[in-house]
Amino acid sequence: MSVPKGKLIAIGGAEDKGSELEKGEVSIQTLNMSNLKFCELGILRRIVEEAGGVNARIEVVTTASTIPYEVGENYLDAFGKIGCTNVGLLHIRTREDALRPDYLQRITDCDGVMFSGGNQYRLTTVFGGTAFLKTITQRYLHEKFIIAGTSAGAMAMSNTMIYEGNASLAHLKGQVKITTGLSFMNSVIFDSHFEKRGRFARLAQAVAANPSCIGIGLGEDTGMIITNGNHMEAIGSGLVMIIDGHDVNFTNIADIPEGNPISVENLKVHFCTHGNGFLVEERRFVEHGSSGPITEATINSQAFA
Repeated sequence: MSVPKGKLIAIGGAEDKGSELEKGEVSIQTLNMSNLKFCELGILRRIVEEAGGVNARIEVVTTASTIPYEVGENYLDAFGKIGCTNVGLLHIRTREDALRPDYLQRITDCDGVMFSGGNQYRLTTVFGGTAFLKTITQRYLHEKFIIAGTSAGAMAMSNTMIYEGNASLAHLKGQVKITTGLSFMNSVIFDSHFEKRGRFARLAQAVAANPSCIGIGLGEDTGMIITNGNHMEAIGSGLVMIIDGHDVNFTNIADIPEGNPISVENLKVHFCTHGNGFLVEERRFVEHGSSGPITEATINSQAFA
């Protein structure tokens, strides 16, 4: 894949509306209209800034959610609080919906798109192979186009996607289910609600089975802005955990029967908080303080520090 001109903004959640995939089940939870913490703490504002400011056109895709209309209204309210009112809602429920010419035109004309939380498997089954997804991908590659996603919307961004996995059983082989995501980014695996739902073992198993990938565990009210498909910058109030399996010396995951505990030697783990960064291709932590986003000058200066 060529170096993209657009940016990805992967958010760990805080406003997930109706998804619980720990046991492969989806249940509608109580809608909390005040739970858009990332709006109050700046992540939503950063999305608007990256998309071009308060006059930017942003389309919110609610496909992942089981309660799309409630979620959509919540987003309209949240964006409105920061002065961004040029926001559309795309309640795409089926593959037939994804083929509608008016939806395709709207995704062609907007400055950025945001995928809501919910069930990431719905995103891949509804959009996989469609002109809708191809248009988003091409715009991300060739234009200064923003793709944001929270919770399920973040997890679906990568080529390798976790779609199910009980956190309490994730140390057992076969308990973490993986499929192909929307493929905006290769060589990474996103997980969301990372600390609150105790998903370290879940992401660790996914990385152990795919050691060429970097695991990105996104805490709530926390995200990563990814530039050039490689430079990641942590934003928000929480923690992003990076799990790197490139230097794993031993793992039994290929040889044991399903249901047995896995063993992995020499996983590398990095903690990133606001202002820290990580370079995916170089597999390198970037410490640059809180003065601003990662720049080429920052990267080069730290390379020789």
